Amino acid sequence: MPQSLSTAQVAGYERDGYVSPIDVLTRQEVSAYRQELETWEAQRGQLIDFPEKSKSYLLFNWADQLVHHPRILDAVEDVIGPDILVYHSTLFVKEANTPAYVRWHQDSPYFYLSPHLHVTAWVALSDASIEAGCMQVLPGSHQWGVFEHDDKPEPMNMIRRGQGISDRFDDAQGSFMPVGPGQMSLHHTDLVHASGGNRTNDRRLGFAISYIPAQVKPVGAVKPSALCVRGRSHGHFLEEQRLGQPLSAEARAAHANALTLFRALQDTGFKETV
Repeated sequence: MPQSLSTAQVAGYERDGYVSPIDVLTRQEVSAYRQELETWEAQRGQLIDFPEKSKSYLLFNWADQLVHHPRILDAVEDVIGPDILVYHSTLFVKEANTPAYVRWHQDSPYFYLSPHLHVTAWVALSDASIEAGCMQVLPGSHQWGVFEHDDKPEPMNMIRRGQGISDRFDDAQGSFMPVGPGQMSLHHTDLVHASGGNRTNDRRLGFAISYIPAQVKPVGAVKPSALCVRGRSHGHFLEEQRLGQPLSAEARAAHANALTLFRALQDTGFKETV
């Protein structure tokens, strides 16, 4: 029996490739995590961007707390099992009244993992309404196979490489997946999804955590790193260490090393070995 999700929600995830919304954070937690992020931004006089947007859990206390949050992990365990690794994370920020968007895409083509069991927990630290540019998904598309993707980087594309699926779902709308502050969604790595611009007066903050069951293996030419957050690691990845002192020299070095491996894997891609 599931320990967090209902039996119907687990069945819905298997059928549709996603489940939403799921209540995971209290108002106090949302306020504290957002305040911590925005205090750091104010202190340095600059909004968060790459590289800190990626694998933020190796740098910041708020992100470390989120990837280890028991309510998040309980729901993730219901769909991928008890041995859980964090493979990647990205903070998606759509500033108020901006046309920032994400093309229709799947996550799996750029992660080089097998089998495709990775699930993304998209945790809202502000309101992610339809007007704010919440995720749109094509229900059941995780069962359609993996589509060819191309890279079209543009200033307003929130995915740095600009990866997406061309000439296939351009006119699709799909199902909107709004989540409020403290809620999250879960979606399968092969689910086709996208999002539009933020037409509200508040920034849209979404922390996307890529969780994988520990039996999943990397299949690229570079062995990447991952962080075990529940259960045990099966030894298929270089092991990341949990954050000690946030933003310390040690934390920054670990973060830089993990990102170097991840980007090298994306740049090199898959090479079959004999």
